[in-house]
Amino acid sequence: MKLTIHGAARQVTGSMHLLEVNNYKILIDCGLDYERERHLQSNEDFPFRPSDIDVVILTHAHIDHSGNLPTLIRLGYEGQILSTAPTADLTELLLLDSVSIFMNKANKGRKHGRNRGKANSGSQPLYLQKHVMDTMERFVTIGYNKPFRLTGDVELTFIPAGHLLGAAAAVLKVNDNGQEKTIAFTGDIGRKDYPVLNDPEPLPPVDYLVSEATYGGRYHTKDRTVEQALVETIEKACIKEQGRLIIPAFSIGRTQSLVFALNKIFSSGLLPAVKVFVDSPMAVMATRIFRKYHYLVNDEAQEFYNKQGDEFEFDNLTYVETLKDSRQVSNYFEPCIIISSAGMLEGGRIQDHLFYNIQNYYCTILFIGYCAKGTLGHRLLRGDPIVHIKDRDLAVYATIKQTDVLSAHGDHDDLMGNILSQDKSKLKTVFLVHGETSSMDTLATSIEGAGYKAVVPEKGVDYIL
Repeated sequence: MKLTIHGAARQVTGSMHLLEVNNYKILIDCGLDYERERHLQSNEDFPFRPSDIDVVILTHAHIDHSGNLPTLIRLGYEGQILSTAPTADLTELLLLDSVSIFMNKANKGRKHGRNRGKANSGSQPLYLQKHVMDTMERFVTIGYNKPFRLTGDVELTFIPAGHLLGAAAAVLKVNDNGQEKTIAFTGDIGRKDYPVLNDPEPLPPVDYLVSEATYGGRYHTKDRTVEQALVETIEKACIKEQGRLIIPAFSIGRTQSLVFALNKIFSSGLLPAVKVFVDSPMAVMATRIFRKYHYLVNDEAQEFYNKQGDEFEFDNLTYVETLKDSRQVSNYFEPCIIISSAGMLEGGRIQDHLFYNIQNYYCTILFIGYCAKGTLGHRLLRGDPIVHIKDRDLAVYATIKQTDVLSAHGDHDDLMGNILSQDKSKLKTVFLVHGETSSMDTLATSIEGAGYKAVVPEKGVDYIL
């Protein structure tokens, strides 16, 4: 049995791991690598022939895990893609959104090229809608905790991982030339008591563990609940200052958890009613998928639904779908909350809201997620006094705040808890992926201090297990 980490090695994005068992090749995740120094087209450069892969296992829908699947198929992969049912539905939304982003960038590039007297300056889309549709035809969905035999030598089981609706750890039981071995791939690990989502389930004892390390060495705020943090910010921004609160939030997962938290706040009377706009067509479609798989949301959300109705609907909440309606939100001058994507401010309708509000002293911008270096969100959080939005340099007069109470990633303690639950005499190696180098190194030190073996693999290095 051979393991090769081909993506998210000593970096966050581009998750892609190859497991070979008796000449049977299993690809776990096929994510888009969008690190700043990488060119988009480099995602075509697979370190193997796509046609040689026998099966793909997808842990969850986020683009850094699913976003390069259409490229894999476009370049020759002919097999199945195995995932949970919610992951398949959410992946389709995200891949189609990626096509829109690719096309917008290509069109902007061509426009700038024409202005500079150059032809064909736009980068070509990595894939098109047709390739996404071809990809979706390959999906075969599997329920949680239901063993699924890939071959006579390999059995797959999905274990709930929290983090996102449908997210799963992939546990593989392997007959390697007569010897039974087990290996688990965590995907991304969620956190406990997260709005809407169930807690991650413990993994069974395994011989090898490939674990994400996003929050290695970092700890979430534990002295306040999601509702307490939101009430404090809303009360100051919208009630005392009579201003507006803008919350950049990813449309899939984060927005649904945020809406449920706001529903609980306003329905319980913790704050007087404030108008809430969810300005994201994708969030509307994703919320429909959350409703479709309502049986998979956590007990708190189920109980709320049974007693008070739809957790994603409440008085004063408006889902904004058309661009015309989105522009009208900017002309709403009463105190309000605007939830819009994208979370790092690198595109989407949130840029319009920032453009019109970044110089508003009575506006607060609340970040509820991670912002990668180089993004507009990161520049605002580090305190840049002037930022560039829509071809203009604008002074920052709005209040910039951040909270981690809605981060969907488990922190250092959660990651360690996942490892410490393993049988020390059985677990031979923990491979750390999907994290910045400093996070991986810190987590590796803790793992080894607890008596386990940790490896921070280099990209493309083979490990014989």
